[in-house]
Amino acid sequence: MKKSEEKGPFFELTKRQRKAVVMLYEGTYTNKEIAEILHCSESLIYKWKRENKLFQQARRQYETMIIEDKYVSEAMQSIYALVKTAKSEMVRLQAAISILKLAGRLTDSSTPELDKAKVRKANAEADIARWRADELTGRNKADDSTVLVDDIGDAEDE
Repeated sequence: MKKSEEKGPFFELTKRQRKAVVMLYEGTYTNKEIAEILHCSESLIYKWKRENKLFQQARRQYETMIIEDKYVSEAMQSIYALVKTAKSEMVRLQAAISILKLAGRLTDSSTPELDKAKVRKANAEADIARWRADELTGRNKADDSTVLVDDIGDAEDE
């Protein structure tokens, strides 16, 4: 890991605490064994795990770092292999969609038309909310009204 990537709770811990996080992640050591190796009390390990928010956040960060380092690239390679070699068109399509989603190029329900419709809906809802707020605060005049104009009639109607 590069120095520039060393940010976050894990890197704010002491060396001893970082080593405890790693040993806890590995899952092969008991709290007593960790305490012996780190030359501290077993109750201190329990306290870090239960009460120390930074330690808890650091454990989550470390797990994420390990998963990203070990498994994400392998998973991506597997998905890419499906795109290239799967016999089923549906499997190839799903793999391609997964890659696009992971790359941030596709959301679950995104199309240009749907996105435009969502924007129109949000703008209409904002207009309605503004009107309601004006109505409640008395900014709408009593003589404000909507006039419907029928301009389809015959010229004789004029």
